[in-house]
Amino acid sequence: MSDLIDDPQPGQNAPEFSVSEISGIVKRMIEGEFSHVRIRGEVGRVSRPASGHLYLDLKDDRAVLASVVWKGTAARLRTPPEEGMEVVATGRLTTFPGQSRYQLVIEDLAPAGVGALMAMLEKRKQALAKEGLFDQDRKRPIPYLPRVIGVVTSPSGAVIRDILHRLRDRFPTTVLVWPAAVQGEKCAPEVSAGIAGFNALDGSSIPRPDVLIVARGGGSVEDLWGFNEEVVVRAVAASAIPVISAVGHETDTTLVDFVSDVRAPTPTAAAELAVPVRTEIISTLAALDERRKRAAGQSIALRRQRLRDLARGLPKPGDLVAFHAQRLDMVAQRLPRALNAFVAQGRAHLTTVGASLRPTAVKQAVAQKSRDLAAMKARFGQAAKSQVERYQTRLAALDRLRETLGYKATLSRGYAVVRGGDGTVLDTKASARKATHLDIEFQDGRLAVGSSPKRSKGKSSDDDPQGNLF
Repeated sequence: MSDLIDDPQPGQNAPEFSVSEISGIVKRMIEGEFSHVRIRGEVGRVSRPASGHLYLDLKDDRAVLASVVWKGTAARLRTPPEEGMEVVATGRLTTFPGQSRYQLVIEDLAPAGVGALMAMLEKRKQALAKEGLFDQDRKRPIPYLPRVIGVVTSPSGAVIRDILHRLRDRFPTTVLVWPAAVQGEKCAPEVSAGIAGFNALDGSSIPRPDVLIVARGGGSVEDLWGFNEEVVVRAVAASAIPVISAVGHETDTTLVDFVSDVRAPTPTAAAELAVPVRTEIISTLAALDERRKRAAGQSIALRRQRLRDLARGLPKPGDLVAFHAQRLDMVAQRLPRALNAFVAQGRAHLTTVGASLRPTAVKQAVAQKSRDLAAMKARFGQAAKSQVERYQTRLAALDRLRETLGYKATLSRGYAVVRGGDGTVLDTKASARKATHLDIEFQDGRLAVGSSPKRSKGKSSDDDPQGNLF
């Protein structure tokens, strides 16, 4: 094949290719020589069109390699590429004849060591922190005695056994386990689905947890990477149920630890944070009950002593009654003399009043009242007459005003009132034409006018300068 594309010697005939033929030859050569390559570089521009494919550039300080990740492969990538990320891409080189360029078809993509992962993690952490997902004012307190605890973890690992054992020792309670992968490609979607699923419970058939524990044992950065995914962080942030993160050991830190309400260094510590110690609560309640009893006994004893002290200061009941009994005896002794004196005083008053009721005095009083009545009657008659005269004068003035303001006074000045046959007042020429007969009221009486004669042909009433109708 190399002989076909070598430059011909002078004087020899050079083979002739079409553009498609030469593009195919180049494509077969590149794909044959570079069918499987591993390339290390920095991720440059990343494009995610609606088709689901990924287009990105791999670059170093001197060159740029266009790359593509097909849709099926992109869905399986454990670490989605981000700009500035140092990666190792595995794939094959091919050409794109439509633009006369070559590109790398990526079949696998992995960060180039822990440093690349940590750089990407720091970048993602800063982006989420700017949104306020890690703010302290978003943190909620954990319920003191949760009735139901939800745990999102692997159901077959040692983590769930440690949590259940610790809860059973401290404070046995209801535990709901949402099975989820805690490592690999399925980790992030299953953990986020578990958090959302617990929040979606309405408590009708399955009780809704009061607190959630997201737990996993220790591991490398790659093993714990699912808990750094943005989908998991946002699921924890959106949870209406308080969340305790217990991912890895005390030295391991993931983004879930920053967004959760409480971070536990280990899954066992998460169980200790979720519930108090039952024996300690019982001991505390017993101590409080004993203090209550002692306080109640002391309070009763103090009040009993206080009552005895007050009782010593009170007088004897016999002494209180004796004073009033003696006073009653003294009043009873004075009562007959007081009654006789009261009767004598009433009799004297009756005699005085009876003496004033002589007939002569009564007649004089009646005569005086009669004179007073006659004088009052005379004053009343004079006042009534004056009042009537005032009303008559005012009525005459109002009648004169009525005559002045009435329409009859207007008739005396040369005006007339025109009424139709039904008695309605006609105030326009058009309404007078329509009337069958008229009734005209003057100052000295009324004049009835019959139907109007037929007008001469061709002459309208509007031609009459006087405006006469008949």
